[in-house]
Amino acid sequence: MVEPPTGRMIIPPHYLKGGSGPINPAEAGATRVYNSFERRVTAGMNQWLVTSSKEEAKCAQQQIDAWAQAATLLNYDPQQSSQAWYQVEWTLSAIAISESVLLNETSLDPAMVKRDIQWMNKVAHRSVDFDMEARQTNNHHYWRALAAVATGVISSDDDLFSWGVSAYKQGIDELDQRGAFPQEMARHERAIHYQTFALQALTPLAAFAERQQVPLFEYRSPSGRTVSDAVNFFAEALANPEIVKAYTPDTQLITGDGPDFVAFAEFYSRHFPNTQLPAALLKGLRQPTFATRIGGSTTVIAGYVPSPGGGKNYGMETQ
Repeated sequence: MVEPPTGRMIIPPHYLKGGSGPINPAEAGATRVYNSFERRVTAGMNQWLVTSSKEEAKCAQQQIDAWAQAATLLNYDPQQSSQAWYQVEWTLSAIAISESVLLNETSLDPAMVKRDIQWMNKVAHRSVDFDMEARQTNNHHYWRALAAVATGVISSDDDLFSWGVSAYKQGIDELDQRGAFPQEMARHERAIHYQTFALQALTPLAAFAERQQVPLFEYRSPSGRTVSDAVNFFAEALANPEIVKAYTPDTQLITGDGPDFVAFAEFYSRHFPNTQLPAALLKGLRQPTFATRIGGSTTVIAGYVPSPGGGKNYGMETQ
């Protein structure tokens, strides 16, 4: 059991200065408990999915419940610690997606499940409320949207679901003529990293929405862009980082990224034939994906996804 942290969430910034450059070593210690919590929940969920062990599902749900009863992820202020706000969006994405899978196990205590989903709903609304105040529209906006959509689905909250869908469309609307996210291209040596970081949130969001009959993979911006343009640009940049020179003169740092670098393509490839995938993505898909962290989230294999309003759709299948 990963014990829930208590008190105010204060997490040092990820970078020592600004939005790029050297990483702040103090952040790792502050986020270790949240990452351990995510891994514990997602590991239990995956073990249940593979083995059908009721004990694995129960253990994962009890881990979530411990944090729910402690009202974790609620005591923070972005003005005081923006990194705490970011951590909430990643952790909530991980556990809400996991909950959509655990809901398949009917032996779980319904009172516990209800309590935990109500907590996630409260966490999601608080995060979204801060987003509306800040009007932030970069990759963090997309991660909060994924958390909102996943939580909206499991809690039948149409407001959260609809807000997340709108945020997705806003992200696609921002794509330039090459398929790049302009705000992510402004991240200097990590421009390619943040292009995929945005896709790591938007792609599973679209997969959730597709299960609710909202065809986001096909959504086109007013300029005709779709998520495929963002995926293709990322693949081109991965194969030839020099194309990012059009945005920043900095040499791109991509070799240090983990095996989850192209994990979003597992969702994406379910909706598009492999023959249409760029070579860089096909190469990435051949590599084993151990989702130590996708911004705090993880790859889902399959899940029971209630529709907003109470209908049932079975969803989130990946390779």
